[in-house]
Amino acid sequence: MTTEEENRQPPPIPGELLDTLEQLIAEVEEARPVPLSNNVRINREDFVARLRSMQQALPEELRAARWMVREREKYVARTNERAREMLSKAKSRSEELVSDSHIVAEAVEEANRLVRNAEKDAERIRLEAEDYAERHLTEAETVLGELLRYVQDARAELHQTRPSAPEAPISE
Repeated sequence: MTTEEENRQPPPIPGELLDTLEQLIAEVEEARPVPLSNNVRINREDFVARLRSMQQALPEELRAARWMVREREKYVARTNERAREMLSKAKSRSEELVSDSHIVAEAVEEANRLVRNAEKDAERIRLEAEDYAERHLTEAETVLGELLRYVQDARAELHQTRPSAPEAPISE
């Protein structure tokens, strides 16, 4: 198998999830047809409950991605708070040094340097956090895309028209 073929293979689906999906497909295939229709009868509550249990059994990557996004937001908030603290300290320090014009000039320069450094650090940290979250969200999106494709394929198969049964010979 080539690398390209390996990349096209879907991610593994947890065994319990795959078993439930196969059971649901079999149930739909074996369901009794509604008279004069291509529709079938299925216990809606049971079917929905089983789909919901499948939803809860989705891969851990999805929960991990959600957690990473929340952690990223907390991280950015903490970084912004640290930057504000550094800015506040720089302002306080510069106000202390106002007494002498030479000291004032140095204080302004130092405060500006601290602010620039804090802004650079905050921007760098924010970009790193975004890159990290983007990588993991892309992985989760890939997993979800494959899962969606499986569900769509199963749905398409479900909705395919089944060949009608041959007519019974009429005896005279």
